[in-house]
This record gives sequence, C-alpha cells and structure tokens, in this order.
Amino acid sequence: MLTHDTHIRVCYGDTDKMGVVYYGTYPRYYEIARTEMLRSFGISYREMEENGLVLPVRNLHITYLKPAFYDDLLTVRTILEELPTVRFRLKTEIYNPAMELINQGEVTLIFTNPETGKAMKPPQWVLEKFRKLME
Repeated sequence: MLTHDTHIRVCYGDTDKMGVVYYGTYPRYYEIARTEMLRSFGISYREMEENGLVLPVRNLHITYLKPAFYDDLLTVRTILEELPTVRFRLKTEIYNPAMELINQGEVTLIFTNPETGKAMKPPQWVLEKFRKLME
C-alpha cells in the first residue's frame, strides 16, 4: 500500500457565501492530490500523455462527513492499495487542521489509448515504478 499527503489551503473561490467548501470542489482536491502523488513517484500526466496514455475517470464516490472552511489547511491523503491493472483505483481521505476526517472517497480511472478510446493495460514502465514503490 502506498500513501501520499498533499496540503491544500482552501481559497475563497472554493467556498460558498457561508465560507463552507462547495461540495463540487472536492473532486478537484482529489485530482490535485492524485497528480502530486504521481509526480512524487516519478510519474507525470504529461509523460503519460506523451507516451500515448490518458486516464479518464470511470467512477467517483464521495462521502461528506464534516465541512471544510475558508482558509483551512487541509491534508489530502491519497491511498493506492493495489497495483493498477486496466483500472486504477485510488482512495482519498481529507483531514481538517485538527486532523479530523472530514471527507473520503474513491476514484477509479481507466488507462486508455487516446487515439482509439479503448481501455488498455498500463505500460510496463508505469507498472515498474509502482512495483518498486510497493515493495
């Protein structure tokens, strides 16, 4: 299992009139944290795209437990429990400044050939990076 923490400060534009993070903002937080996790492991979306690979979202599940507020420094934890296959499942947990779990979710992405739109297995170079990290 791999975990990676990303810190995101809630900006004013992420909130409603009451200073509460708008519910539709959370998937963007998931994406920011996922991108930073991959980058920290030596994998970038740019590199994957340049090598003929894209990762569209197939499923997204979110559970809202408590609100986040303007100017909170959130800890967004991304969790990879298993090596990706065609499907790439990531769990996400978001903690407020008191380290209380306020949001959790799961995103399933699909490794896809951008020219054909068909699902595919991840290339060996991607799998090797994950294997090394998970050992």
